[in-house]
Amino acid sequence: MTTMQSFDGWMKLTQAEMELALVQHLPPVAQTPARLHEAMHYAVLDGGKRVRPLLVYAAGALFDADAAELARAAAAVEMIHAYSLVHDDMPCMDDDALRRGKPTVHVKYDEACALLVGDALQSQAFEVLADGGLDPVRQLAMVRLLAKASGSLGMCGGQAIDLASVGLSLSLQELEQMHRLKTGALLRVSVLLGALAGKALTAEETQALHTYAAAIGLAFQVVDDVLDATADSATLGKTAGKDAADNKPTYVSILGLEQSKDLAEKLRNDAHRALEQFGEKARRLRELADLIVQRKA
Repeated sequence: MTTMQSFDGWMKLTQAEMELALVQHLPPVAQTPARLHEAMHYAVLDGGKRVRPLLVYAAGALFDADAAELARAAAAVEMIHAYSLVHDDMPCMDDDALRRGKPTVHVKYDEACALLVGDALQSQAFEVLADGGLDPVRQLAMVRLLAKASGSLGMCGGQAIDLASVGLSLSLQELEQMHRLKTGALLRVSVLLGALAGKALTAEETQALHTYAAAIGLAFQVVDDVLDATADSATLGKTAGKDAADNKPTYVSILGLEQSKDLAEKLRNDAHRALEQFGEKARRLRELADLIVQRKA
């Protein structure tokens, strides 16, 4: 009888594999324009929890997806995520100097370079995903899902709402809508891309994964808001307390600290229930739901 690898061991191995996959799918630093490529590597490598790639791999395990296809999908999602962070940190948006424990790209290089890094990473993500070896119908469906999740009806739309909400009083429903787009959309598509790398999904499978991903996507932001209010910058690897300082609406500002923690726990339980039909093959997805809610940074 084979003993399943521990979650911590699986996570570290997957993160290491992801680092290699990102290096493989990024343009070489030595290739012209070298400074841009160096900054792209700086933005993507050596940092972050890799939650989205972990979700890709965990969802792929449901349907025994090919490792190379999972690496490709995970790299594409992480490039989109990295580009969003580069742009999010710029002076025209959140104006942050620290990300993943090191200077943000516009601080390390300059604003024009940071803008181009984000643009190039977005393009690179779609090139990587489109070059997969799956059947064309499924490959195109994956590209379309990532495009929608990262565009105006997904991540970018959520960021636009966020920027427009500074200093305003949002209802809980409005805050939830913002975060389902800004944070949740890319987490949801990570799950769907991983599953689709294994097979075409039935309507029932798609709905279950949507429900799971919606719960963890919202939980991720709730916990982010709790940590922003309770942890320090050294622990977070980014500037702590910035949401309050910038007068941004958060779950903590609307619900309070304890109710926000309770909501995160409820969402974790919702995520677990959504996976019941998949049995033991969904173990890693369950463990990731636990990680998202119970993390300290």
